[in-house]
Amino acid sequence: MLKSPSRRRRPRNRPAYLGLTLLGATALVAGLTSAPAAAGTEDIPDVGEVVTSDNVNHLANVPKAPPFDNMDSTGTDLAFTGDYAIDGNYNGFVIYDISQPAEPRIVSQVLCEGGQGDVTVSGDLLYLSVDYPREGQECGAPASSPEDPDAFEGMRIFDISDMTQPEYVSAVPTDCGSHTNTLVPGKDGKKDYIYVSSYAPAEQFPNCQPPHDKISIVEVPLDDPAAADVTAEPVLFPEGGNEGDGGMARPTEGCHDITAYPERDVAAGACMGDGIIMDISDPVDPTVTERVQDDNFAFWHSATFTNKAKGVLFTDELGGGVAATCNEEVGPKRGADAVYSMKGKKDPTLEFESYFKNPRHQADTENCVAHNGSLIPVPGKDYFVQSWYQGGVSVIDFNDPANPEEIGYFERGPLSEEQKITGGSWSAYYYNGHVYSSGMVKGLDVLELDDKRLKGAEKVTYDEFNPQSQPRYKPGNR
Repeated sequence: MLKSPSRRRRPRNRPAYLGLTLLGATALVAGLTSAPAAAGTEDIPDVGEVVTSDNVNHLANVPKAPPFDNMDSTGTDLAFTGDYAIDGNYNGFVIYDISQPAEPRIVSQVLCEGGQGDVTVSGDLLYLSVDYPREGQECGAPASSPEDPDAFEGMRIFDISDMTQPEYVSAVPTDCGSHTNTLVPGKDGKKDYIYVSSYAPAEQFPNCQPPHDKISIVEVPLDDPAAADVTAEPVLFPEGGNEGDGGMARPTEGCHDITAYPERDVAAGACMGDGIIMDISDPVDPTVTERVQDDNFAFWHSATFTNKAKGVLFTDELGGGVAATCNEEVGPKRGADAVYSMKGKKDPTLEFESYFKNPRHQADTENCVAHNGSLIPVPGKDYFVQSWYQGGVSVIDFNDPANPEEIGYFERGPLSEEQKITGGSWSAYYYNGHVYSSGMVKGLDVLELDDKRLKGAEKVTYDEFNPQSQPRYKPGNR
């Protein structure tokens, strides 16, 4: 069995924060009566027939539950620990018991608004991104203007040692807030480092000033997480990043997402107009060793290494996730994946190999573009599972990096045939035998892969999995 470091712990010195609205599954009805109603409570469209390839089985769907059962409570990223999946949400997070993948159930829900809601788990700690300014650090703080110098954006930290009763530990403000976050465990096992990615500065925003050419690194002492603070703000683009083209291609004003491969001391950054490789052997002083640009990429969104770190797959979020780009008009090279080989052992260079785009054209009412995914841990092979918003989920074979192909899929029909309604799979990840997809409006989907090419993944079991903190897997680990 491939195990994460055993760091189950109960944080000490936890402040008694007020405003945390917990909606436990055992007392869901009582909790809901006192929960504030979320905005945008339109009925979630009950349309979209499930369609899968022959080698993908749709095992289960858990619809969003109140107060997240509305179009504004967008499901986002996923993290996993033991028998639990934690699903971020623009309004907080949801914890699912997935010990029986065909019958997942909600264990608890935390209402803690702040936008984006990117999640990362580390032992008994949960790190939650806050990307929209709030009037205070506590859960329940009202929304604030980004022009308010006292507004809070950044990271919130929770104790999840009791999955039914998460506890708020502390908050750490970061410049421009936190759109996404990436875990880099300290090598001494005594601290975590959180790489905080954010972007889109403006002169009128006192807490997000241009040029925003850096990331924030939050250090979390594991024996006292309430003392977490920003320890470094490394500048990644001292000479300036991609200037953009004044149209669809965004200039580099920060990073959207970073995937670390801690065992190999390397990270890949998707930084709006640039794709980068970093040496993270000193986790508080990451160094950019390679940088690439692509005229077909509008927005470098995310990255995943091959298991042997001999390649990296970058995604382009053309249209920001709300546009219909999976059609013949846009074509196969935009809003797609770009597969690169990594050449050389020390300070490797990136060599472009190919593009991969969802081959199933979608309706013009469906937002569809490359989004979050992870490797399927088949030892010695390179398979990938990826979300495409309303384009669903793809299973991709990129063992030949010059000729990647889809070998399986799951999707629903459009949320509307008449108008564009944003939805679909935000993130799709393989974890301990199944694929879990976080639906923006439809809740959690569980998929089973029935393909002999992927059977080897069943030999790899994780105790903890953060897709943006990529683990190494090896044949024979059981």
